[in-house]
Amino acid sequence: MNLPFDHQPELSRGASMLPKALSRGGRIAIIAPAGPGQLETLKAIQWFEARGYQCRIYPGVLEEQGYLAGDDACRLADLHAAFAAPDVDAIICLRGGYGSMRLLDGLDAALLRSHPKPFVGYSDITALHNAIARQAGFVTFHGAMLKSELLASKQEPTLSSLFELLSGRLRAGDVLQHPQAYPLATIVPGAASGRLVGGNLAMLCATLGTSAEVHCQDGILFIEDVNEPLYRIDRLLTHLRLVGKFQGLRGVLVGDFAGLTVQALTPLLREMFEPLQIPVLAGWRSGHCDPNITLPLGAQVHLDADTRCLTLQQDIFCG
Repeated sequence: MNLPFDHQPELSRGASMLPKALSRGGRIAIIAPAGPGQLETLKAIQWFEARGYQCRIYPGVLEEQGYLAGDDACRLADLHAAFAAPDVDAIICLRGGYGSMRLLDGLDAALLRSHPKPFVGYSDITALHNAIARQAGFVTFHGAMLKSELLASKQEPTLSSLFELLSGRLRAGDVLQHPQAYPLATIVPGAASGRLVGGNLAMLCATLGTSAEVHCQDGILFIEDVNEPLYRIDRLLTHLRLVGKFQGLRGVLVGDFAGLTVQALTPLLREMFEPLQIPVLAGWRSGHCDPNITLPLGAQVHLDADTRCLTLQQDIFCG
Protein backbone atom coordinates (compact mmCIF):
# COMPACT_ATOMS: atom_id res chain seq x y z
CA MET A 1 0.00 0.00 0.00
CA ASN A 2 1.32 3.46 -0.88
CA LEU A 3 1.58 5.88 2.02
CA PRO A 4 0.03 9.35 1.85
CA PHE A 5 2.42 11.98 0.53
CA ASP A 6 3.07 13.53 3.96
CA HIS A 7 4.47 10.19 5.13
CA GLN A 8 6.53 9.34 2.08
CA PRO A 9 10.32 9.30 2.52
CA GLU A 10 11.95 12.56 1.45
CA LEU A 11 14.85 11.57 -0.81
CA SER A 12 15.04 14.59 -3.06
CA ARG A 13 17.98 16.29 -1.33
CA GLY A 14 20.37 14.24 -3.44
CA ALA A 15 20.56 11.22 -5.69
CA SER A 16 20.89 8.37 -3.20
CA MET A 17 21.00 5.47 -5.66
CA LEU A 18 22.79 5.02 -8.95
CA PRO A 19 21.28 2.97 -11.78
CA LYS A 20 23.36 1.08 -14.33
CA ALA A 21 24.29 2.81 -17.56
CA LEU A 22 22.73 1.66 -20.82
CA SER A 23 25.12 -0.68 -22.61
CA ARG A 24 25.28 -1.40 -26.32
CA GLY A 25 22.69 -4.04 -27.14
CA GLY A 26 20.61 -3.13 -24.08
CA ARG A 27 16.83 -3.19 -24.10
CA ILE A 28 14.91 0.11 -24.00
CA ALA A 29 11.28 0.11 -22.88
CA ILE A 30 8.81 2.48 -24.50
CA ILE A 31 5.89 3.52 -22.30
CA ALA A 32 3.17 6.16 -22.63
CA PRO A 33 2.39 7.68 -19.21
CA ALA A 34 0.61 10.68 -20.76
CA GLY A 35 -0.90 11.24 -24.21
CA PRO A 36 -1.44 8.83 -27.13
CA GLY A 37 0.92 8.69 -30.07
CA GLN A 38 -0.30 6.36 -32.84
CA LEU A 39 3.11 4.72 -32.99
CA GLU A 40 4.30 2.66 -35.94
CA THR A 41 5.76 -0.17 -33.89
CA LEU A 42 7.88 -1.72 -36.63
CA LYS A 43 9.44 1.65 -37.42
CA ALA A 44 10.29 2.15 -33.74
CA ILE A 45 11.83 -1.30 -33.36
CA GLN A 46 13.90 -0.86 -36.52
CA TRP A 47 15.05 2.59 -35.36
CA PHE A 48 16.52 1.15 -32.14
CA GLU A 49 17.96 -1.94 -33.81
CA ALA A 50 19.76 0.24 -36.37
CA ARG A 51 21.51 1.94 -33.46
CA GLY A 52 22.44 -1.26 -31.68
CA TYR A 53 19.65 -1.47 -29.09
CA GLN A 54 16.67 -3.70 -28.45
CA CYS A 55 13.21 -2.23 -27.95
CA ARG A 56 10.14 -3.35 -26.00
CA ILE A 57 6.88 -1.51 -26.57
CA TYR A 58 4.44 -1.71 -23.68
CA PRO A 59 0.67 -2.17 -24.29
CA GLY A 60 -0.44 1.34 -23.32
CA VAL A 61 1.61 2.81 -26.16
CA LEU A 62 -0.90 1.35 -28.60
CA GLU A 63 -3.97 2.47 -26.65
CA GLU A 64 -5.94 5.69 -26.95
CA GLN A 65 -8.60 7.02 -24.62
CA GLY A 66 -9.31 10.55 -25.74
CA TYR A 67 -6.36 12.70 -24.72
CA LEU A 68 -4.79 9.81 -22.78
CA ALA A 69 -2.81 6.78 -23.92
CA GLY A 70 -5.15 4.25 -22.37
CA ASP A 71 -6.72 4.41 -18.95
CA ASP A 72 -4.81 5.25 -15.78
CA ALA A 73 -4.51 1.63 -14.67
CA CYS A 74 -2.95 0.58 -17.98
CA ARG A 75 -0.46 3.45 -18.08
CA LEU A 76 0.54 2.93 -14.46
CA ALA A 77 0.91 -0.82 -14.93
CA ASP A 78 3.23 -0.25 -17.91
CA LEU A 79 5.41 2.12 -15.90
CA HIS A 80 5.69 -0.33 -13.00
CA ALA A 81 6.29 -3.28 -15.32
CA ALA A 82 9.07 -1.48 -17.21
CA PHE A 83 10.89 -0.60 -13.99
CA ALA A 84 10.44 -4.10 -12.54
CA ALA A 85 11.50 -6.05 -15.67
CA PRO A 86 15.04 -7.40 -15.12
CA ASP A 87 15.79 -7.35 -18.85
CA VAL A 88 14.83 -3.69 -19.36
CA ASP A 89 17.85 -1.38 -19.15
CA ALA A 90 16.29 2.05 -19.76
CA ILE A 91 12.85 3.61 -20.20
CA ILE A 92 11.91 6.27 -22.75
CA CYS A 93 8.48 7.90 -22.82
CA LEU A 94 6.49 8.03 -26.04
CA ARG A 95 5.40 11.66 -25.72
CA GLY A 96 4.07 14.28 -23.34
CA GLY A 97 0.67 15.90 -23.60
CA TYR A 98 -1.21 15.24 -20.38
CA GLY A 99 -1.77 12.39 -17.96
CA SER A 100 1.36 11.81 -15.87
CA MET A 101 0.06 13.52 -12.74
CA ARG A 102 -3.00 11.24 -12.78
CA LEU A 103 -0.59 8.41 -11.91
CA LEU A 104 1.04 10.03 -8.88
CA ASP A 105 -1.15 8.61 -6.13
CA GLY A 106 -0.70 5.11 -7.53
CA LEU A 107 3.10 5.08 -7.85
CA ASP A 108 4.79 2.21 -6.05
CA ALA A 109 7.69 4.08 -4.46
CA ALA A 110 9.27 0.92 -3.05
CA LEU A 111 9.34 -0.68 -6.51
CA LEU A 112 11.02 2.39 -8.01
CA ARG A 113 13.62 2.51 -5.25
CA SER A 114 14.36 -1.19 -5.76
CA HIS A 115 14.80 -0.91 -9.53
CA PRO A 116 16.58 2.37 -10.40
CA LYS A 117 16.85 2.75 -14.18
CA PRO A 118 17.49 5.56 -16.65
CA PHE A 119 14.10 7.20 -17.26
CA VAL A 120 13.67 9.74 -20.09
CA GLY A 121 11.01 12.30 -20.98
CA TYR A 122 10.05 15.94 -20.61
CA SER A 123 7.08 18.32 -20.64
CA ASP A 124 4.16 16.53 -18.90
CA ILE A 125 6.65 13.86 -17.76
CA THR A 126 7.99 16.48 -15.31
CA ALA A 127 5.48 15.15 -12.78
CA LEU A 128 7.14 11.72 -12.87
CA HIS A 129 10.68 13.13 -12.77
CA ASN A 130 9.95 14.98 -9.56
CA ALA A 131 7.99 12.10 -8.02
CA ILE A 132 10.96 9.80 -8.65
CA ALA A 133 13.33 12.40 -7.19
CA ARG A 134 11.29 12.69 -4.00
CA GLN A 135 10.32 9.05 -3.54
CA ALA A 136 13.14 7.06 -5.13
CA GLY A 137 16.14 9.39 -5.20
CA PHE A 138 17.90 8.52 -8.46
CA VAL A 139 18.85 10.68 -11.43
CA THR A 140 16.38 10.85 -14.33
CA PHE A 141 16.77 12.46 -17.74
CA HIS A 142 14.95 15.46 -19.15
CA GLY A 143 15.37 14.56 -22.78
CA ALA A 144 14.17 13.38 -26.14
CA MET A 145 11.04 11.23 -26.37
CA LEU A 146 10.32 8.67 -29.05
CA LYS A 147 7.44 10.30 -30.92
CA SER A 148 8.43 13.93 -30.44
CA GLU A 149 12.14 13.76 -31.25
CA LEU A 150 13.73 10.40 -32.01
CA LEU A 151 11.36 9.30 -34.77
CA ALA A 152 10.93 12.91 -35.89
CA SER A 153 14.65 13.17 -36.74
CA LYS A 154 15.32 16.31 -34.73
CA GLN A 155 18.68 17.92 -35.46
CA GLU A 156 21.85 17.14 -33.55
CA PRO A 157 22.87 17.07 -30.82
CA THR A 158 19.40 15.83 -29.79
CA LEU A 159 20.27 12.16 -30.27
CA SER A 160 23.96 12.23 -29.30
CA SER A 161 23.35 14.16 -26.06
CA LEU A 162 20.75 11.59 -25.00
CA PHE A 163 22.90 8.51 -25.58
CA GLU A 164 26.09 10.13 -24.26
CA LEU A 165 24.36 10.50 -20.91
CA LEU A 166 22.48 7.17 -20.94
CA SER A 167 25.63 5.24 -21.84
CA GLY A 168 27.62 6.76 -18.96
CA ARG A 169 30.21 8.38 -21.21
CA LEU A 170 29.89 11.63 -19.28
CA ARG A 171 31.43 11.50 -15.82
CA ALA A 172 32.08 13.87 -12.93
CA GLY A 173 34.02 16.88 -14.21
CA ASP A 174 32.71 16.70 -17.78
CA VAL A 175 31.05 19.74 -19.35
CA LEU A 176 27.55 19.28 -20.75
CA GLN A 177 28.00 20.50 -24.30
CA HIS A 178 25.65 23.08 -25.79
CA PRO A 179 25.44 23.71 -29.57
CA GLN A 180 27.47 26.77 -30.56
CA ALA A 181 24.85 27.72 -33.12
CA TYR A 182 22.57 28.75 -30.24
CA PRO A 183 24.44 31.28 -28.05
CA LEU A 184 23.63 31.32 -24.35
CA ALA A 185 22.86 34.53 -22.47
CA THR A 186 24.07 35.57 -19.03
CA ILE A 187 21.05 37.11 -17.29
CA VAL A 188 22.57 37.37 -13.81
CA PRO A 189 26.34 36.80 -13.47
CA GLY A 190 27.98 34.40 -11.05
CA ALA A 191 28.52 30.70 -10.48
CA ALA A 192 27.06 28.10 -8.14
CA SER A 193 26.81 24.36 -7.54
CA GLY A 194 23.70 22.41 -6.66
CA ARG A 195 21.40 19.59 -7.61
CA LEU A 196 19.70 20.12 -10.98
CA VAL A 197 15.92 20.16 -10.49
CA GLY A 198 12.83 21.32 -12.34
CA GLY A 199 11.37 20.78 -15.78
CA ASN A 200 8.25 22.18 -17.39
CA LEU A 201 7.29 25.37 -15.55
CA ALA A 202 3.52 24.88 -15.77
CA MET A 203 3.85 21.34 -14.41
CA LEU A 204 6.09 22.51 -11.57
CA CYS A 205 3.25 24.78 -10.44
CA ALA A 206 0.50 22.24 -11.10
CA THR A 207 2.17 19.66 -8.85
CA LEU A 208 2.81 21.91 -5.85
CA GLY A 209 1.43 20.19 -2.76
CA THR A 210 1.64 16.73 -4.33
CA SER A 211 4.12 13.86 -4.20
CA ALA A 212 5.79 15.46 -7.24
CA GLU A 213 6.39 18.88 -5.69
CA VAL A 214 9.80 20.15 -6.75
CA HIS A 215 12.42 20.49 -4.01
CA CYS A 216 14.48 23.61 -4.76
CA GLN A 217 16.55 24.00 -1.60
CA ASP A 218 20.26 24.08 -2.57
CA GLY A 219 19.25 23.39 -6.16
CA ILE A 220 19.91 24.70 -9.65
CA LEU A 221 16.41 25.23 -11.04
CA PHE A 222 15.86 24.35 -14.71
CA ILE A 223 12.68 25.70 -16.35
CA GLU A 224 11.16 25.44 -19.83
CA ASP A 225 7.71 25.75 -21.39
CA VAL A 226 5.78 26.03 -24.64
CA ASN A 227 3.25 28.55 -25.99
CA GLU A 228 2.97 30.45 -22.72
CA PRO A 229 2.66 34.25 -23.10
CA LEU A 230 4.91 36.41 -20.98
CA TYR A 231 2.23 37.34 -18.43
CA ARG A 232 1.56 33.65 -17.72
CA ILE A 233 5.26 32.95 -17.22
CA ASP A 234 5.25 35.87 -14.79
CA ARG A 235 2.29 34.29 -12.97
CA LEU A 236 3.95 30.87 -12.83
CA LEU A 237 7.25 32.23 -11.52
CA THR A 238 5.42 34.44 -9.02
CA HIS A 239 3.53 31.37 -7.81
CA LEU A 240 6.81 29.53 -7.19
CA ARG A 241 8.20 32.58 -5.39
CA LEU A 242 5.13 33.03 -3.16
CA VAL A 243 5.19 29.39 -2.00
CA GLY A 244 8.86 29.71 -1.05
CA LYS A 245 10.52 27.81 -3.87
CA PHE A 246 13.14 30.53 -4.40
CA GLN A 247 14.35 30.27 -0.82
CA GLY A 248 17.70 28.49 -0.74
CA LEU A 249 17.87 28.36 -4.54
CA ARG A 250 21.46 28.50 -5.81
CA GLY A 251 21.02 29.18 -9.53
CA VAL A 252 18.68 29.08 -12.52
CA LEU A 253 19.12 27.46 -15.94
CA VAL A 254 16.50 28.75 -18.37
CA GLY A 255 15.63 26.37 -21.18
CA ASP A 256 13.57 26.97 -24.28
CA PHE A 257 10.29 28.88 -24.01
CA ALA A 258 8.79 28.13 -27.40
CA GLY A 259 7.19 31.26 -28.77
CA LEU A 260 9.35 33.68 -26.74
CA THR A 261 12.91 34.86 -27.30
CA VAL A 262 15.51 35.17 -24.58
CA GLN A 263 15.40 38.92 -25.15
CA ALA A 264 11.68 38.98 -24.39
CA LEU A 265 12.21 36.96 -21.19
CA THR A 266 15.23 38.88 -19.90
CA PRO A 267 13.48 41.76 -18.05
CA LEU A 268 11.18 39.34 -16.20
CA LEU A 269 14.04 36.97 -15.33
CA ARG A 270 16.11 39.83 -13.95
CA GLU A 271 13.20 41.12 -11.91
CA MET A 272 12.62 37.68 -10.43
CA PHE A 273 16.18 36.55 -9.75
CA GLU A 274 18.56 39.52 -9.47
CA PRO A 275 17.41 40.26 -5.88
CA LEU A 276 18.44 36.70 -4.94
CA GLN A 277 22.00 37.31 -6.20
CA ILE A 278 22.17 33.90 -7.85
CA PRO A 279 23.50 33.11 -11.34
CA VAL A 280 20.98 32.86 -14.18
CA LEU A 281 21.89 31.43 -17.58
CA ALA A 282 19.30 31.47 -20.39
CA GLY A 283 18.84 30.04 -23.86
CA TRP A 284 19.69 26.41 -23.06
CA ARG A 285 18.22 24.27 -25.84
CA SER A 286 16.17 21.84 -23.78
CA GLY A 287 12.42 21.49 -24.01
CA HIS A 288 10.00 21.94 -26.88
CA CYS A 289 12.74 22.89 -29.32
CA ASP A 290 14.99 21.54 -32.03
CA PRO A 291 17.60 20.49 -31.00
CA ASN A 292 16.53 19.25 -27.57
CA ILE A 293 19.54 18.67 -25.28
CA THR A 294 19.25 16.03 -22.54
CA LEU A 295 19.78 17.10 -18.91
CA PRO A 296 20.39 14.85 -15.86
CA LEU A 297 17.74 15.86 -13.32
CA GLY A 298 18.80 15.13 -9.76
CA ALA A 299 22.52 15.25 -10.54
CA GLN A 300 24.95 17.59 -8.83
CA VAL A 301 26.08 20.24 -11.34
CA HIS A 302 28.07 23.47 -11.45
CA LEU A 303 26.43 26.40 -13.27
CA ASP A 304 28.74 29.22 -14.38
CA ALA A 305 26.73 32.04 -15.92
CA ASP A 306 29.90 34.05 -16.62
CA THR A 307 31.57 31.41 -18.80
CA ARG A 308 28.13 30.09 -19.86
CA CYS A 309 28.97 26.56 -18.86
CA LEU A 310 27.22 23.65 -17.11
CA THR A 311 29.46 20.96 -15.60
CA LEU A 312 28.54 17.57 -14.19
CA GLN A 313 29.90 17.18 -10.66
CA GLN A 314 29.06 13.53 -9.99
CA ASP A 315 28.98 10.17 -11.69
CA ILE A 316 25.35 9.34 -12.37
CA PHE A 317 25.68 5.59 -12.87
CA CYS A 318 27.17 2.82 -10.77
CA GLY A 319 30.31 1.01 -11.84
